[in-house]
Amino acid sequence: MKKLPIIIMMSILVMFGCKQKEQKSSNPFFSEFNTPFNVPAFDKIDTSHYVPAFVKGIADQQAEIDAIVNNTNAPTFDNTIYALDKSGVLLRTVSRIFFSLNSANTNPAMQAIAQKVSPLLTKHGDNISLNEKLFLKIKTIYENRESSNLDALQKRVVEKYYSDFVRNGANLNEADKEKLREINQKLSTYALNFLENHLAETSSNFRMVLDKKEDLEGLPQGVIDAALDTVKKSATYGKWVFNLQKPSMIPFLQYAKNRNLREKIYRGYYMRCNNNDKFDNKENLLNIANLRSERSKLLGYKTYAEYSISVNMAQTPEKVYDFLYKLMEPAQKVALRDRDEMQKIIDREGGKFKLDTWDWWYYAEKLRKEKYNLDESEIKPYFVLSNVRDGMFYVAKKLYGLTFTKLTNVPVYHPDVEAFEVKEADGSHAGVLYLDYFPRDSKQAGAWCGNFRDQYYDENGKRVPPVVTIVTNVTKPTADTPALLTWDEVNTLFHEFGHALHGLSIDGKYNRIAGNIPSDMIELPSQVDENWAGAPEVLNVYAKHYKTGEIIPKELLEKLQKSLTFNQAFETVEYIAASVLDLDWHSIQESKKIDVLDFEKKSMERIHLMKEIIPRYRSTYFAHIIDGYAAGYYVYLWAAVLDSDAYQAFVDSGDIFNKDLANKFRKYVLTEGGNDEGMVQYNKFRGQEPSLIPLLKKRGLE
Repeated sequence: MKKLPIIIMMSILVMFGCKQKEQKSSNPFFSEFNTPFNVPAFDKIDTSHYVPAFVKGIADQQAEIDAIVNNTNAPTFDNTIYALDKSGVLLRTVSRIFFSLNSANTNPAMQAIAQKVSPLLTKHGDNISLNEKLFLKIKTIYENRESSNLDALQKRVVEKYYSDFVRNGANLNEADKEKLREINQKLSTYALNFLENHLAETSSNFRMVLDKKEDLEGLPQGVIDAALDTVKKSATYGKWVFNLQKPSMIPFLQYAKNRNLREKIYRGYYMRCNNNDKFDNKENLLNIANLRSERSKLLGYKTYAEYSISVNMAQTPEKVYDFLYKLMEPAQKVALRDRDEMQKIIDREGGKFKLDTWDWWYYAEKLRKEKYNLDESEIKPYFVLSNVRDGMFYVAKKLYGLTFTKLTNVPVYHPDVEAFEVKEADGSHAGVLYLDYFPRDSKQAGAWCGNFRDQYYDENGKRVPPVVTIVTNVTKPTADTPALLTWDEVNTLFHEFGHALHGLSIDGKYNRIAGNIPSDMIELPSQVDENWAGAPEVLNVYAKHYKTGEIIPKELLEKLQKSLTFNQAFETVEYIAASVLDLDWHSIQESKKIDVLDFEKKSMERIHLMKEIIPRYRSTYFAHIIDGYAAGYYVYLWAAVLDSDAYQAFVDSGDIFNKDLANKFRKYVLTEGGNDEGMVQYNKFRGQEPSLIPLLKKRGLE
C-alpha cells in the first residue's frame, strides 16, 4: 500500500495558500467542535481549513489501514473488519461537511477545492479497495465466517465488506487494477464538471426579465411580488425576473397567459447544458457513460446497469425495464386522456394550436379548475412554510413520539437556515436537524436530505446521535406575505423529512450496515411520509390561512382530497421516461462515440413517449444519475409501490397513527433496515409481500 506522497500533500497546501499554522489546533476539524451537541462549528470553519483537514484525514486513515495490514496476528473480526469499519473518522467528518456545503452554499473557492480534492479522495478510496493484503485478510475472515463464532450482524458486516472489495476490483490483476484507478480518476473529474455546469445553467445563466405589466397577465400577485427585483443597485431593479429554479419557473408555466413567454422559459429549462458552449454537458455525459461501461466490463458485468442493480431489490435491469413498461401503459393511457381534455379547452377558447410541452402546466391548471373547481392559488394561502414544518413535526410526534425544539445557540452556515434539537418520547437527545429552505445562486436545484454527522458508536460503546440536514428550494417570502408553498412543495418537504426521520432513527454499531438499505428501498422512508401530508387529520393541524389563521375549510379540503390523483399520470409518465433514459445510458455494452441527442431521441421512441411530455430530466442536466442514482433513478417508483402498500396498512387498521404499526416501521425499516436484505426487513414490518394495487389507486391509474 502506497501512502500519499508528502510532496503531493505539501503542493496542495501551497496551491491553496494554506499556512503551516492551519495544521495546528486553530483548524476546527483537528479537535472536537466546541458547540452545543458537537454540531459543526460553521462560524469557525473557513475554506482554508478544508484542504489540510482532507490531507490529514487521508493520512490518518491510511495509517489505520497500514496498522491493520501490518498486524502479524491472525486476521479476526475485531482486528480487521471492526478496525476498518471504525477507520477514517476525521476524513468522514470533513467530507460530510464539505460536500454538503458545496451543494447547499458553494462559492468559487469551494468549487476549486472540490476539483482538487475529489481526485485525491478517489485515489485514496482505490488505495484501500485495491489493497491486496487487506483484501486477503478480509477474504480469510469471510471464508471462515460460519466457524468463527460471529453473531448474525457481524456475519453480515463481513459479507458486505467482502462484496464491496470484490465489486471495487480487489480480485483484478495488477494491470487491470491500474486501469481501474485511471477510470475512477477520470470519472470523478467528469462528474464534478457535469454538476458544476448544471449549477451554473440552473442558477445564473438564464434570466427572463420582463418590464411590461401585460406580460404578467394571469400570474397570481404573490408570484408577481416574488419576481420583482427590489435591489436598487441591480440592473433589473423595478423589473420582474424569472429563472429556472422551480419556485420561479413552475408558477409561470401554470399561470402566465403569454404562450410565447411560457415557451421561452421552458426552452431555457430543457436546453440546459445543451447549448454548445462552455457549460455544455454532452461530452461530459458521454465520457461518463463510456467509462462506466468500461469499468463494469472490467469488473465482470455486461453493463453498468447490471453492475448497479445486482445489489438492489430488483436484482436485474430486465426486471426494472419490465416494471417500468408495465406502469407506462396505464399511466400514458390516462395522460393521453388528460391531453385530449386540455386540447378541448384550447379549442373552446379559440386557440389555433396543438398542446405542446410548455402548455401542459397552464392547461392542467385550467382542467383542475374545471374538474374539481380548484386551482393552486386557492389552497396556497393555507400552506405557510412554518405551519407545514410544524405539521410534519406533528406527524413525527404522533407516530414516533419525537419532538423538535428550535435552537438559537448553534452556528448555522447561512442566515436562512434553522436548527432544531430532536428528542425521543422519553426526553433523551436524538439528534439535531437543520432546515435550509430557499433558492439561491450558491445552491444546487432540487431538494435533498443529508448528514453533517452520521450516528455512530464511540470507543466506549456510546451512541453518538446524528446531525441531519434538509435542503430544499421552496417559494421565498415576500415583503407582504410569508413563504407560501404549492402542494408539490408541501409534499417535497414531507418527503425530505421522511429521509430525515430515517437518519435520526438509525441505530447501528457497525457503520457499514447502519441504515444501509438497498437503493430501490431508500426512498421508502421518504415517500411514505408524504402520505400523511394529505391526510385530513393532518391538514386540519397545519393548513391555516396566512392572514386569518382559519383552518382550511371542509369544502376546500374535500376538493383537495378529490384532486390528489389529478395530473399523476403526467408525473408518472415523465418520471418513467427519465428512468428508462437513465437505464439506456447505463446499458451501453462498449465504449463508443454516440450522438447524445440522437441517443435520447431513440430511447424515447422505443417507449412511444407522447410528444407532449418530455423526460423529467433530459440527458444533459440529469444530475441524479451523475450524483448517486446512476442506473437507479427508477428507485423512486419502485419504492412508491412499497410506500403505498405500507401506508395502506395504517389505513386498513383504521388509525393512520397506529402505534403498533409505527413502532414496527421505525424498528424494522428506519432503525434496523440494514440488518438484513430489504424485502426481509419490509416483511418483518408488513407481514406480507407488497402489492401494486395501492399505488395504482393512489395515482388514479387503475
